[in-house]
Amino acid sequence: MENVNPKLRAVVICGLFAAITAILAQVEVPLPIVPISGQTLAVGLTATIIGSKYGAVAMICYALLGGIGLPVFAGFKGGAQVLMGPTGGYIFGFILTAYVTGLILEKTTFNLWMAMMANTVGMIITLLFGTIQLKIVLDMTWNQALAAGVYPFIAVGLIKAFLASWLGITVRKRLIQASLIPSVDQKAA
Repeated sequence: MENVNPKLRAVVICGLFAAITAILAQVEVPLPIVPISGQTLAVGLTATIIGSKYGAVAMICYALLGGIGLPVFAGFKGGAQVLMGPTGGYIFGFILTAYVTGLILEKTTFNLWMAMMANTVGMIITLLFGTIQLKIVLDMTWNQALAAGVYPFIAVGLIKAFLASWLGITVRKRLIQASLIPSVDQKAA
């Protein structure tokens, strides 16, 4: 893989993580307004494995694929109506979540404890974006928006943050050893 053009490798990696997010989005537990899904686990894995820049690009690709109508969002949904609907804020939040989570790790160190902290910060960003749009679109009070869009997700979010951290750090180390992704010290152009 060392002879592969770094830009081509970056495109493939971002596409792969957008696809992983689409697949994990289909693992869901339905709730009345906002389902619990594997999307946030995928966002955390993405940022932990490939970092801020590529993680954010992968989430932009994911949002664009769903926005044009491909059924990549939770429940095999797609289209601009999902992005503009009650749960669209979470999807928009994924972009900043991936960037900030990856950036924290790049500025500190890629280990389990920093990854857990970074993924917890990412969870808060996603919940913040999601709750704001949920409140606006459904004309809820803040208490109603928090009850529907935050409280049900805190415990499971922390579990997903741990899983994203543990699996992400493990996979990242193996991909760097296999020269499939660059380490922070030798980033591709």
